[in-house]
Amino acid sequence: MYPGPLNLLTDVQGLCVGNAQDAALKSGVTVLTANAPLTASVHIMGGAPGTRETDLLAPDKSVACVDALVLSGGSAFGIDACAGVVDGLRAQGRGFPVGPVRVPIVPSAILFDLLNGGTKDWQTNPYPALGRAALEDASATFALGSAGAGTGATTGSLKGGLGSASLVLENGITVAALVAANPIGSVTTPDTKHFFAAPFEIDAEFGGLGPDPRSGLGLTMTGTKLHSASERENTTIAIVATDAALSKSQCQRMAVAAHDGMARAIIPSHTPMDGDLVFAVSHGEKPLSDPLADLAMIGHAAAVCLARAIARGVYHATPAQGDVLPCWRDL
Repeated sequence: MYPGPLNLLTDVQGLCVGNAQDAALKSGVTVLTANAPLTASVHIMGGAPGTRETDLLAPDKSVACVDALVLSGGSAFGIDACAGVVDGLRAQGRGFPVGPVRVPIVPSAILFDLLNGGTKDWQTNPYPALGRAALEDASATFALGSAGAGTGATTGSLKGGLGSASLVLENGITVAALVAANPIGSVTTPDTKHFFAAPFEIDAEFGGLGPDPRSGLGLTMTGTKLHSASERENTTIAIVATDAALSKSQCQRMAVAAHDGMARAIIPSHTPMDGDLVFAVSHGEKPLSDPLADLAMIGHAAAVCLARAIARGVYHATPAQGDVLPCWRDL
C-alpha cells in the first residue's frame, strides 16, 4: 500500500471537500460531497455524540444514498450548518426525488469548540452560512490543520485540527480518511512531540520523529482537557471513503474497523465525554474479487488512514490570537 497522489480524502475519485471558517469565531465547517450520491453508513463509539440524520445510515433503513456529509464545530449550534448545505444542494437540483420535489439528504456530526477563546456572542447563528460557504468551496484540494471543522479544535494538550490521508491497495482500490480531531485525549506522548500514531507514518507526513522509545506510555493520562472535562466538550468526527463498490452494511463494517485508527492515535479515545464517530462512504464501482478478504483489507486501510489523518491534522494546526492551547509546531 502507498499514499494516493494528494494524500487526501479526495484521492477517491469524484469526491470533493470544502472548508469554511471564521477566525474570530474560532470555528468552522467541512463538507464532503461528490459528483453523484454516496452510499454511506456510520458507527458511533463515543459517549456524547451530536448528530443529524445518522439513523438513516443504518443498513436496514430505506434511504440508500446521501448527497453530502457535514462535519462542524459549534456543538448543537453547528448542526444548523446542514441548513446551509441543504439550501445549496437544492439550488443545484440535488436530492432524493419525491414526486416533483428533491430533498437533499445531509447527515452531520458536530464537535464542541465553544470554550476555545473565540468570540461566541453572535446574534444570528453563523453556522448555516458557514455550511453554504463550505459547500461552495468544495473541490479536490483543501487545507488541513486550522481549517474548516478543525479551526477551533483542541486535543488533550495541543490545538487539534482537520486532517486527511489516503492509501492505494495492491488491488488498486483507494481508501482515505478525513477527520476533525478534537478529543479529550492526547495525540502525543507525555511531554514530547512524538505522535501516538508514529508507527503508521509515511514519508515524514507529520514530522518524521518516529515513535517515543519509552514504554508504559498508556499508564498515565495527562492533559489540560482531561482534568477539566465535562460532557460534550470534546469529540473526534471522521469520514472514511473508498472507491470500492460497497453496500450500506459493508460501509458500516468499514466504519467499525476505522475506529481502531482513532484508538491508535488518541489516548484515551471513545470516552464518555467524547462523541467519537466515523462515517463511511463508497463512491466507485471497483468490484470486490473476494468480498470478505477485500473488506477486511479495506477496513484495515481505513484504520491506518484515520490514525495518520489525526496526526496530520494536529501537525498542520497553526497559532492564532486568543488560543487556549499551543500548536504542535510551537512545542
